[in-house]
Amino acid sequence: MIIRPVAATDLDALMNLAKSAGSGLTTLPADEARLSSRIRWAQKTFAREVERADADYLFVLEDDEGQVVGITGLAGAVGLREPWYNYRIGMTLSASPKHGIYRPNQTLSLANDLCGLSEVCSLFLHPEQRKGTNGRLLSLSRLVFLAEFRELFSDKIIAEMRGVSDENGSSPFWEGLGKQFFTMPFAQADYLTGIGNKSFVAELMPRFPIYTSMLPPSATECIGVVHPNTRPALRLLETEGFAHRGYVDIFDGGPVVECETAHIRAVRDSQPLILAVGTPSDTAVPWLIHNRKLAQCRITCDHAHVAAGTLVVTSQTAQRLCLKAGDQVRAVPLYRPTIGDIRP
Repeated sequence: MIIRPVAATDLDALMNLAKSAGSGLTTLPADEARLSSRIRWAQKTFAREVERADADYLFVLEDDEGQVVGITGLAGAVGLREPWYNYRIGMTLSASPKHGIYRPNQTLSLANDLCGLSEVCSLFLHPEQRKGTNGRLLSLSRLVFLAEFRELFSDKIIAEMRGVSDENGSSPFWEGLGKQFFTMPFAQADYLTGIGNKSFVAELMPRFPIYTSMLPPSATECIGVVHPNTRPALRLLETEGFAHRGYVDIFDGGPVVECETAHIRAVRDSQPLILAVGTPSDTAVPWLIHNRKLAQCRITCDHAHVAAGTLVVTSQTAQRLCLKAGDQVRAVPLYRPTIGDIRP
């Protein structure tokens, strides 16, 4: 498996992935014209022809037979060209000392606090490929990429995680809150924001704090909770240092997780090394390996070991990276090291 920048020839494959994702990936609608436009914009991004506010780094996961089986992305900066909203979870205290009443009240306030930050986004792996290290490669490849090109991204990275919804695409959080202000179903509102039509949010969402105690329990129980299918992705980001710090999605209530770029495990622990081609030792462990290129980016994972400042990999791994012995790579163990070892 390799990670590479999206290409124009990937359109049909992306359409198939978008159809498989259904409503779970609103930033990848099953719309050929919009997907084609996004591919073209991603190509401009990799060619450094756009500003950070417009940057859309879109990657695909390709198997050794050339089949595209996954997609993943990085946004250079959110909310600098168009509105980008979240709810900020807060707290107020209602008190009456005379009557001995002190009541904390959780609130949700519409916020633009995260505008300007880079975002990991558009993650989807074909269900048949959700095995082995494929999911980890697809997710963490973005982090080793931004480790190499720190100047292209912000000092903090965020990720919006999919919130709770049922098999019909209905969101309890939306039914309890958003639906009161919008005359459209959850799927339509989520789709519109996913394709960049966000002006209606500013026009229709409440500007004053909302007391969550006034919402039905079905809605409050979903605040900051991820969809069951998203739990593995959340756990993976948490092992990299991401944490929920009080922001949630305005439509489904899913958590927004964040981490200072320098503190992300794959960024902090990655290192430049010289590639050596050979037979990895018996103690070799999986490494995430980037060829340190932008437009010709290739990222893969395979068993390797470090020896005298070199990363020893197989010839097949070198071929996947489009590199030869003596070339430079940036690499990091695929799994967080345990005490005295770097095995998972």
